[in-house]
Amino acid sequence: MKFKVKFLPDNKEIEVEKGKSILAAAISAGLHINSSCGGDGVCGRCKVILKKGEVNTQPTGRISAEERKQGYYLACLTTVESDLVVEVPVESKVDLEKVNDEDEFASRLKGIYAEPEEVEEIDIIASRELFSHSPLATKIYLELPQPDLDDKISDLERINRAIREVKDIPIMQMGLSNVRNLGKLLRSSDWKVTVTLGKRNDTIEIVLIEPSDTSERNFGFAFDIGTTTISAQLINLNTKKVLGTKATFNKQATFGSDIITRIIFAQEKDGLERLHHAVIDGMNSMIEELVHENQVDLNDVTCCLCAGNTTMIHLLLKVDPSFIRREPYVPTANFVPVIRASEAGIKINPRGLLACVPGVSGYVGGDITAGILASGISETEDLSILIDIGTNGEIVLGNKDWMISCAASAGPAFEGSGVVCGMRATKGAIQRFTINPKDLKVSYSTIGATPPVGICGSGYIDIVSELLKTNIIDKNGKINTNLRDSRIRQGEFGREFVLVDKKDTGHKQDIVITEMDLDNLKRAKAAIFSATSSMLKHLKLSFDDVKKIYIAGGFGTYLDIEKAVSIGLLPDLKREKFSFIGNSSLSGARAILLSIDAFGKADEIAKKTTYFELSVEPGYMDEYVAALFFPHTDTERFPSQVK
Repeated sequence: MKFKVKFLPDNKEIEVEKGKSILAAAISAGLHINSSCGGDGVCGRCKVILKKGEVNTQPTGRISAEERKQGYYLACLTTVESDLVVEVPVESKVDLEKVNDEDEFASRLKGIYAEPEEVEEIDIIASRELFSHSPLATKIYLELPQPDLDDKISDLERINRAIREVKDIPIMQMGLSNVRNLGKLLRSSDWKVTVTLGKRNDTIEIVLIEPSDTSERNFGFAFDIGTTTISAQLINLNTKKVLGTKATFNKQATFGSDIITRIIFAQEKDGLERLHHAVIDGMNSMIEELVHENQVDLNDVTCCLCAGNTTMIHLLLKVDPSFIRREPYVPTANFVPVIRASEAGIKINPRGLLACVPGVSGYVGGDITAGILASGISETEDLSILIDIGTNGEIVLGNKDWMISCAASAGPAFEGSGVVCGMRATKGAIQRFTINPKDLKVSYSTIGATPPVGICGSGYIDIVSELLKTNIIDKNGKINTNLRDSRIRQGEFGREFVLVDKKDTGHKQDIVITEMDLDNLKRAKAAIFSATSSMLKHLKLSFDDVKKIYIAGGFGTYLDIEKAVSIGLLPDLKREKFSFIGNSSLSGARAILLSIDAFGKADEIAKKTTYFELSVEPGYMDEYVAALFFPHTDTERFPSQVK
C-alpha cells in the first residue's frame, strides 16, 4: 500500500510505501533534512511538524513536551501510515546549495585570518615552483608523413614514432577502440591529428586521437572531496590558469555527518550506491556549471584529479569501505590506479582519466598527502606540524627526512554536529563572538551577515574563549551559577547560556550553548591537542622543537589563534610559528594535476609517512585526560593564559 507525503513549504510531493520513514520519504522527494546521526534517532536534528495524517513513531527524549504539543516528530523515527502533510522547519533543513558567495569562498580558500578586503592571493604551490609543468593529460598536434614504399611501418608505429620525436616516452600503450579507428581516422584527417597522452600508472597511454589541431583546448578538474564540502577548480592544463572555483556541500551528509556513520550506512541495501551517487552528482553538477560559465567544450576536459580522505575516495569509486572501521582498519586501497573517469560516473570526455591522490592509511587519506605536498613540510629540514581540523582531525609531524601522522578522534563538533545549535559554516552561522566583561553583553558576526540560525566551528572556539575570559564558565566547562544573569538558565539538556535571544535569530528560537556542548567541545579540542603532544612525546620531542605549525582546511581560515590557544586547542607557542594555508587538499590536488613530478612526489610522501596508531600508544590516554580542561590541567604548558 502506498501513501502520498507532501512536504511544506517546498510543496514537494512523493508517493511511498506504508511504513517508510518520513526521512526516507524526504530523501526520495529530493529534500535534505538534517540527520547527522544517519537516521539512528540520536542527534535529534531531523524534527518535522505533522500537519495532517497518521504516523507511527518511537518515543524519544529529543522532542520536548512543548514541541510534542505543536506536532513535532523525528523524521527518522516516524513512519508513514496514511497520506501526510509535513512541514520541514528551517532549522531542520540542510543547505546543500552551492556556495554562491564567491568572495566569501575565495577568502576561505586562501586561508588567511583577515577581513575579506584585507586578503591577498597566496598560492603556496606556485610560489615555490617545485614541480615541472607536465599535466596528467597532455595534448600534442602531429603532422605525420604519409606512408609510401620506402616508409611502410604500420599506422600505430607511425604515430608512436612521431610522439617520441617530441617526447621521451619509452613505454606507451593504446586501447583497442583507438586502434580499431586509427586507420580510417589518419587517412580522413590527411595525417594531421591531435593526440592526448595520459599518465596511466607506470606507463603513458594514448588516450584520445582527434582529427585537426585541438591542442590549445586542454582542460582538467581538481577536486577536494571533503566529508562536509566538495570543492572544484577548472584548470587550463596548457597555461596552468584556474578558470573557476566552486564548492558545494557533500550530499552524503543526508546519510550521516561523519565517516563512521556513512560506512555503516554503506552496508545497508543500496547504501553504497546511494552514497556513491550523492558525491558524483555534486561533482558532475559543478563540472557542468564551470564548463558552461567558461565556454569550455566538455570533450576538451581530459582528466580529473581527486583528493579526499580514504572513506570518501572509496565511496567515490563505489568500493566497499567497511573494512576501514574493522580492526586492523585496513582499506581496500590507498594507492588507486588511474582509471577512466566514466568508470566512476564522472561526466567529462568519455575517454578522460580520473586519478586519486594516494593515502597513508584508513584514517589518513589523500587529502592529507596533498596537504603535505602543498605545505612543503616534506621539503624542509625544520620540524613542522600540519593540522587539518575538519570533520576529522588529522595531524602530521616531520620534515624532509621522515614524517609521522595520526587521526585524532575529535568527532564532528567543530563542524557543528553533536552540539545543540551547531551547524556548518553556511549563511547565518555565527563565526565570531565577543562578550563585554563589564556587562556581559554579546556581539557577533555571521556568515552572509544574516540573522543567526546556529554556530559554526570557529564561532564555538570564540564563544568558549569568551565564556572563560568572563568567568561565565570555569576551566572544567561548567557554567557559573553564582552569576546573576538572565542568560544563565536550566534548559532541556541541562544548564545553558543564552547567546542570542530568539527575537534576534533567523528561526525565532534561542541560540544557546549547553554544558553538554562544552563537554563535547572539550573532548574534541583535547583529542587534537593530545594527539599532537603524544606523537612528539613518542619521538622524545617537545613543542619547543617545532619551527612551524600549518593549519589547513576551511575551518582554519576564520580561526583566531589567540582564542584557539586560550581553550587549549593549539599549543601556546610564539604566534609567528602558526600559518594558515587554507584548503591545502585542493592546492595539492591542483599541483598534482599539473605535474607528473608532483604526482610522483605525492606517491613518495604517502609511502614515506608512517601512521601512528593512538589507540595502542601507552601514554595517549594520560595525555588526553590531562587535556580535558580549558586550556589544560598543566598550566605550565599554557603560560600566556595564567592570570
